Amino acid sequence: MTAIGTALLWFGWFGFNAGSALAANGLAANAFLVTNTAAATSALTWMIIGWYLDGKPSLLGMLSGAVAGLVVITPAAGYVDVGSSVVMGFLVGALCYFAVLLRSRAQIDESLDAFAIHGVGGSLGALLTGVFASTTVNPDISGGLVAGNLNQLIAQLLSVIAVVLYAFVVTYILVKLIDKLVGLRISEKEEYLGLDIAQHREIAYS
Repeated sequence: MTAIGTALLWFGWFGFNAGSALAANGLAANAFLVTNTAAATSALTWMIIGWYLDGKPSLLGMLSGAVAGLVVITPAAGYVDVGSSVVMGFLVGALCYFAVLLRSRAQIDESLDAFAIHGVGGSLGALLTGVFASTTVNPDISGGLVAGNLNQLIAQLLSVIAVVLYAFVVTYILVKLIDKLVGLRISEKEEYLGLDIAQHREIAYS
């Protein structure tokens, strides 16, 4: 079911990356191609690292890598070429793998590794857009660091910092508010039963 879900997610991702061109043109085709390439590269990178460290390849790990690849390429899809998407996929596959590993070893309670994959991967993607953005792909921009435009990388860095600060502050306020109103954690009994039974009185998985 996880594999089917990821396949649907991967297919749907073409819709908003390639679809963001708002036309059936070369830019949309490039976005489609780099989206698939980054996801595939990241999936293979994650799988190979896990295989090397754990002694066996993991389907769930590979699927996590694919999602990380989709995340990293999203801010860059309309600005980078295929070669850059391969580099981005490789880097995010490795970085997010170790981010998830660190989260697990630190025993941080985080649903679906949202920060380790989406937070880390999205931030990396935004920064690498400032590195690899190409006027060949999109003539409406000034290019990134590789094209000699340091200002674009600085702009990307400032945007990442602004988003991180905003997300942290707003999330902290909301978490505190929810904790005061209804509480954040379930009881040990509910955790033992599982939320499908305890909260919804339905059996989703047996």
